[in-house]
Order: sequence, then structure tokens, then C-alpha cells
Amino acid sequence: MIRSKISLRPIGLTSLPHRPITVKHSSPIRNQLISARSSSTKITNTQSTISSKTFFNPHRRPIIPSLRTPTSSIRNFSIPPKSFNAKYPITSVLIRLGLSSVLGIVVLTSVILFHDAFTYSERHVDRVPCNPLSLKPRLGGKKNLPILEVNLDDEEDDAKRTMKGKPRLVVIGGGWGAVALLQSLPPHAYNVTLISPQTYFAFTPLLPSACVGTVEPRSLVEPLRKLIARVRGHYLMGSAMDIDMAERLLEVEVPKDGGEGTMRCYVPYDKLVIAVGSTTNNHGVKGLEHCYQLKTVPDAQAIRRKVMTNLELASLPTTTPEERKRLLSFVICGGGPTGVEFAAELADMMAEDVLKYFPKLLANEVKVTVVQSRDHILNTYSEKISQYAEKRFARNDVDVVINARVQEVFPDKVILSIKDSKDKEAKPTSKEIEAGFVLWSTGIAMQPFTKRLVELLPNQYHSKAVEVDNYLRVQGAPQGTVYALGDAATVHINLIKHLYELWDRFDVNKDGSLDYDEWQAMVTHIKKHYPLATKYFAKMRDVFDEFDKDKDERLSLNEVAAMFLGVSKKVTSYPATAQVASQQGKYLGAMFSKLAKQHKTLEANGIEDLNDEVYYHPFEYFHLGSLAYIGNSAVFDYEGFSLAGGLLAMYAWRSIYWSEQTSMRTRMLLMLDWVKRGIFGRDLSKRDEYLISNHEGSSEE
Repeated sequence: MIRSKISLRPIGLTSLPHRPITVKHSSPIRNQLISARSSSTKITNTQSTISSKTFFNPHRRPIIPSLRTPTSSIRNFSIPPKSFNAKYPITSVLIRLGLSSVLGIVVLTSVILFHDAFTYSERHVDRVPCNPLSLKPRLGGKKNLPILEVNLDDEEDDAKRTMKGKPRLVVIGGGWGAVALLQSLPPHAYNVTLISPQTYFAFTPLLPSACVGTVEPRSLVEPLRKLIARVRGHYLMGSAMDIDMAERLLEVEVPKDGGEGTMRCYVPYDKLVIAVGSTTNNHGVKGLEHCYQLKTVPDAQAIRRKVMTNLELASLPTTTPEERKRLLSFVICGGGPTGVEFAAELADMMAEDVLKYFPKLLANEVKVTVVQSRDHILNTYSEKISQYAEKRFARNDVDVVINARVQEVFPDKVILSIKDSKDKEAKPTSKEIEAGFVLWSTGIAMQPFTKRLVELLPNQYHSKAVEVDNYLRVQGAPQGTVYALGDAATVHINLIKHLYELWDRFDVNKDGSLDYDEWQAMVTHIKKHYPLATKYFAKMRDVFDEFDKDKDERLSLNEVAAMFLGVSKKVTSYPATAQVASQQGKYLGAMFSKLAKQHKTLEANGIEDLNDEVYYHPFEYFHLGSLAYIGNSAVFDYEGFSLAGGLLAMYAWRSIYWSEQTSMRTRMLLMLDWVKRGIFGRDLSKRDEYLISNHEGSSEE
């Protein structure tokens, strides 16, 4: 039987390798195979031949219409169509932007409605557990006053119940230092009570902007209850009046009878932090009752009303030219950052908004005067910054009177005493300035509670703040119980107190003198434990040679004592700024957090007040630079590096202050205020806003 070999290949795969199939010529199968092959040939003739390489290459594989998926159709879908995009590219982009905006608004509205559906709901609270002592506190202490040992919300949920038995941390004040401390504490470490007459924290560097309507006061405040909720703490509206350190009781004055009267009570504490800030120093000047201050939000609101009232009165045709000139004379006493920034904001408002909406006659009569007792304004900044600010003020028609002191303030004028900077022997001359508004912004002084604390403690001689050591502990108070920070405190270096201790430790060879190596070891120890003295001992060799009177390369005990006295006189404390208060608050928060981790161990061993020097380092201030706004421009000063510019510097100034806000809520409000001011201008309305009593005190700057 004759056999032949016939190759069978898949349809459309003529070039693929194949295995030959052997069949008999006489078999019926042979005829079927020949028929199948002829059919295959016909198909390949009607369609294009597909090679094996083409078939297995994904991006060149042909698509059979019957096998197309819905995905391919979606990929080809476009709004507007592709033909329209090719013909009108710019119009297509605009259409897409419009549709995207509409879609975004729809999604945002849906999210807001969804949020509102779950936010605005009725809640009913029944049978809230409450400790009887919180409703009727027991009486005690030296003055037999109510002792607030338990708060109303101590038993209301499990989270509050866990705080029972925790160390009591009482913070007085609601300024920069207090808020930084609260934000640095762990949530469940202490039973925290915050005492402040104000119910909010105010971002004080932007208060000058609030005086002229650049920003709204509500954009600068954050409720203290929101800030203290993070640590499961309690807020008590009141003012600290006295303290009993023996029994660890703080005497607090709280309102009663709807705020018409007051009463006093005790708040117990284990640790007390004093962050009450400062008040403005009057320097013995008479007539300050006719001046305005700028320390709190109510101060800014009062200034805003006064400025707008003067402008409206000056716009009346019935006002005499003499009275109009007096109403439009604004005098700022103090050439520091607060006074300079207020003068700049006021000058900007007069040039940008008053000129546009008020009679133009007022623009010619407006006079802004800054009175400074030193040679330059912004004297704590570099000389380059001071000169730039003075030139900027000269261009903006802001008068700067230097080397001048206020003698007395009257309702309609200010009396100045001006020294001749060139002739120091000459007698001061007197000058009178008409004034329809006077701002007093010169120096700081102690709050009443700080004064009371200084009276109770020995060895407290500072006239403006309570003296603390390098761990911010109040000197003279029981160890590890009372701390102070911010404007209320000043770090005092008293090396003489530790003279003999240091001498015995570093006089290694006991020869009654210190050679240079022993002196170096002592200075290294002093720098570590007294960071404030670091700059004084920066050049150790020069200091050693200065006090080595007999040039024998050794220092006697008397020479070291003279050196320590020089350190105490020359080393200045930290500036009274928000930056210092904030860093001190963070420092105490970190120190208390570390102590709280060992609370159970210390309690088990009967150790109540551990020496802070055992487990933590002294406070060290890191200066991050100084900023000031001087009228559509800003200045920056950092360790000798100075930057002064126009709009670019102003936006940098805004960015820094925006980032320092305490919450996203205030950031959003502040941004909206700046945008509104740029588009619509400042708010020039005179509103009788609710004014909080000025007796509430002030927080740290």
C-alpha cells in the first residue's frame, strides 16, 4: 500500500512548525484531509496572512471585531470628542476645566451635605454621673475657702475616670507658654487644670493687623477648651491671687452671680506652672489713662473703634479744621516691634483705603508719629534693619522722633522731652504734639500675681519678673513644685552661690588655685549647666587672661569670684517674646513627659519631688530670628544676617506667621482674611463688638 505524508497546519498559521501526519493514499481519510486543506487555502486567500511573529506581538496583534471588549470602547470615549479636540484645542481645554470645576463643586457639596447629615443630630444625655464633692466642695486651707478637689466632669466617662490619681498639674495663663506646654504633654500623663480669665488663646503678633481691619479678631483666637481637650484637662475661668506653698493650694478668684461679683476658692496642685505674662510698663508717666494699649484682643477691638470714630468725626462738615487736625494725629509711644507694626498698618490703611472711600482732604491731614527713646526704632534688630525701617517710614510720611521720652499725656496732646544726640551735655528740649489717639507700647511690668509671688519668696530682687533657674524652677520655692516661663520669668545666673562647690570640684591638685586646664574643665561644666553664660565664655583664653591679674597662669579664689560677679552683671536674660515663651513651654512639656513615665516607680519608692537635674538637661534657647512688618514690606534679622525687602519679604512674613497658627481653623480664617483684604480692601465699619473686660490680664507676647 502506498503511503504519503500530508502536513496539517492550523488555519491562519501557515508558518508555524508542524508535525507531519502519515496516512494511506487509499484511505478515505486522505480525501477528507485534501478537502480540508483546500478549504484552508481559500480562507487564507480571502484574509491577509498572519505570521507567527505578528500574532504573538501584543501591540501588533489584530483585533477581531467580534471579540472587542467594552474597555476598548471606554478608552476611545472622550469629552469633547477627539475630532473636536484636534480642531479646537484651546476650547477643549476650557470645556474640560469647566466640567471639572462643576464636578468638583458637586462632589464637595455632596461631602458637606453628607457631613451635615451626621453632624446636626439631636442628642439626649441622661443620668450623668457626678461626684458630690464637685457640687459642694469642702472648705479648708488657711482662709477656709472651698477646695476644688474634684471637677464636674471627672466621672462622666471612662477617659476622664482614668485621670483620677494622676499628678495634678495646674497652669496659670493661656498665652504662648501655656499653649506650647499643653501641646507638648502626652494625653494621659497628668490631671491638668488650666486657669485663665480669658477663654481663648490669641495670636498676639498679628494684633496690629486686627486694629485696622486687615484681619478679623476671630481669626487670631483659639478656644482654650479645644486646646486642653487633647490632654483630657479642665479649664477654669478665673485669676490667680495668692498661693500657699506649704499646703500646695492656689487661691483663685472666680466670677459669680452671672459675672457681677467674685468669690475665691483653692485649687490644689502637685506641680504649678506660672505663665501669666506681663503688663505694660508705665515708667512713672502721668496721664496714661488717656492711652490705649495693645496686648489683648479687646485692646485691638477698642483701638479699631477709636480709629474709625476719629475718621468719621473728621469727615463731618461741622468739625472745625483745628479739631480735624487733632483727630487725625496718631501718636505711638514706643519704637519696638509692636509700635512699629501698628504704625505701618495704620499708614497702609490711610494710604490704601481712607484715600479711596473718605474725603481726600483727610489724607492731607493724617499724621502718624512714632516716639522712640533710643537712637533708632527696632533697636533690638541690626542697625541695617533699623535704618531701612526709618527710610521706609519716611517714604510713607510716618514721623519718627528719636531720643525722646514722654513726660505727660493729656486728652488732646502729648508732652515730650527730647535729647540732642550730638550734644549730650545739652539740656533736653520740650515738645508738644497734638493727639487724637495715643498708643502706649513701652516695656513690660509684672502682673499682680507675679508681684505677690515675689513678695512671698526670699532672694527675689528683679523688678519686672520672677527669677527662675536654668530649669525654669522658681527660686525660693519648694524643689520641683513651682515653675515660671514667658514674660513672667527671667532666668537668673548666680554662680557666686555655687563658687565653693565648683572650686572644690575642679581644684584637682588642691593647691588653692586653678591652672588653665582646670579652668577649662570648670568652664565646660558651667556651659553645660548654665547655657545662658555660653556666649560670655565663648573665648575662654581671653576671659582667663582678663582675670589673671598677676599673669602667673593661675586663677585664685578671689579672681574666680570677681569673674562670677562679672558674669552675673553682663549676661542678660532671654527677651520677652512669644518665641522664648513657646520654647520654654515645649521644654517643660518634654521634661514633665519624661518624669511621668517614671511616676509609678517614684510613687512606689516614696519619692514625691525628684530633682530635675537628675533626669533632664537645663533649658537652652535657640533664636530663630526676628520679624517685623513695616508697610507692604517686612524685615528679618537673625544672628547678624539681615533681610529687608518689599512684597516678597512681606509674603515670607505672612507665610511664617500662617504656619505658626495653633490650628487649621485659624489658618483657613487667616488666609481668607488676607484674600478678602486683597480683593475687597479692609473692613472700614465701626462695630460695637462685645468687649471682654480689660481686667482679664494679658498673655505672653
